[in-house]
Amino acid sequence: MKARFERETAGLRRSWARHSRLWLREYLVQGVEDPRINLQSILTRHFLLEQLFPGQFAALRHQELRFSTVMSWVLRLVQRERVAESLSDVHLALLEERSVAGDAGIPEYVSSTFAALPCAADGAQVPDYVADALLASPDYREPRALPGPVRDTFMRLWQGALAGREPASPIAVLEPACGSANDYRFIHASGIASFLDYAGFDLCSDNVLNAQTLFPAVNFDVGNILDIAAPDKSFDCVFVHDLFEHLSVEAMEAAFAEISRVARRALCLAFFNMSEAPEHTINPVDDYHWNTLSRARTQAALEKLGGTVEVIPIDGFLRSLFGKDDTHNKGAYTFVVRL
Repeated sequence: MKARFERETAGLRRSWARHSRLWLREYLVQGVEDPRINLQSILTRHFLLEQLFPGQFAALRHQELRFSTVMSWVLRLVQRERVAESLSDVHLALLEERSVAGDAGIPEYVSSTFAALPCAADGAQVPDYVADALLASPDYREPRALPGPVRDTFMRLWQGALAGREPASPIAVLEPACGSANDYRFIHASGIASFLDYAGFDLCSDNVLNAQTLFPAVNFDVGNILDIAAPDKSFDCVFVHDLFEHLSVEAMEAAFAEISRVARRALCLAFFNMSEAPEHTINPVDDYHWNTLSRARTQAALEKLGGTVEVIPIDGFLRSLFGKDDTHNKGAYTFVVRL
């Protein structure tokens, strides 16, 4: 099995080596993957906030979930409509409480959010980011993207909310497969990183070099989730994004065992290609995998490690909160494992 894992690791390295450093730095921080609006990235930050400040900031966290939901819809509109007048027509329709603007239907979760903004949450003033996105000056509007200041809305709000706070206790956090500090950038930008003793590693040396260039004082290194260079129970929490579907099932379960070995309190695991099918669908692609994982089989594998497993199907989660029925990735699931 060890030799097989070594071959699998070598294959993954080859797959990443095909890409330039610039591509690696940018590809998971754009569009719907931008951690400022990506719900799974936001849930990971909320997981860390709950570890640091148990039971606090419920209202502000809820508002950020709503922000993610609405901004994902606005992003699709921006990507389709490149004419500023079309976006201003949507704003006018919202003001007039119409459900259609031209050929764009306006979901109820968008109109109800617009009607409630601005609003207060945990002492923070949430601005009318819907209007800000739709009426942004062309100077701010990047091609096929939300305006940068709008994407930063909750980075600013969290910085303000956390300023001067003292957590119950700082926590040691490990992020395997950290990429080019894809999520850490926004853990840092939101002010959460100042409360963490953070370490990240990645199999790809170019990713690690990108991360180290962005954050020279942070502990980023080359490493392998199948053989983590840390003693047992070295970290309070471990979080992982968008990795496990690229491993064989045997390697995935070995990775589960490794991250639970080094974690004391909890894991937060984000999956991007999962279904309610009873069995995994195994799909080798060149040097790695692109599997469709069974939620039930994955949950059972994690439950064998001990502790409790909370499963958050992103599509169902958004339906229950906001009635959203247009989630861009029906295969996205986040698992929180309390050890």
